[in-house]
Amino acid sequence: MSTTSITLLDQLCRGSTPEAWQRLVDIYSPILLRYAVSRGVHRDAAADLIQDVFVVLVEKLPTFEYQQGGGFRRWLFTILLNKWRDRARAAARVPVVSVGNHLPEPPANDDSADTLGEAEYRQQVVALAVDLMKSEFEPATWKACWEHGVLGRPAAEVAAELGVTVNAVYLSTSRVLRRLRGSLRGLLD
Repeated sequence: MSTTSITLLDQLCRGSTPEAWQRLVDIYSPILLRYAVSRGVHRDAAADLIQDVFVVLVEKLPTFEYQQGGGFRRWLFTILLNKWRDRARAAARVPVVSVGNHLPEPPANDDSADTLGEAEYRQQVVALAVDLMKSEFEPATWKACWEHGVLGRPAAEVAAELGVTVNAVYLSTSRVLRRLRGSLRGLLD
C-alpha cells in the first residue's frame, strides 16, 4: 500500500493494484461469508457466491463513486443477494439430483445492512484491517503504536521499553493510526 492517504476504495476505483485487491478480498471475504452462511447458504456455495461478488466488483468498481453514507457495505450485500438470486433461479430451471450443495431461496425483503449489527461490522472490518496493516510497519513502530495508542500505556514507559524517545512513540502512534484511518475511510460507512 502506498504511504499516501489514499483510501482503499479510491485505489480500486482509480486503477487498482494487486495489493489493493488482496486487501479488499481479505477484509470483506469473511464478512460476506458470515452473512451468506447466516442466511442458510452452505459454506461451499457461499464461497462461490463471494467469488461472484468480486467478479462484479472488478467490473463495477472503476465507475463506483463513494458518497458519504452511500453504503459500500450495503452495495456489497446487494450484489451478493443478486448473485444468490441468479443462482437460485438457474438452479430452479435444472432438475436437482444432489442435495448437498443447493442454495436456499434468498429472503424476499432483506435489509442487508442491518444483518450484521453496526458495531459488530465495524469491529470486524477494523480487526481485519489492523491484522493486514501490521506487516506494513517495522515491529518497533507497530509495538509503540499498539502499546501506547491502543493499550493506553504511558509514552515514557513504552519508550523506555523499546529504547526510543518519547517523541518517537508519539510519532509512531500518529503514523500508524493515520494510515489505518486512511485505509478504513469509506469502508466504515
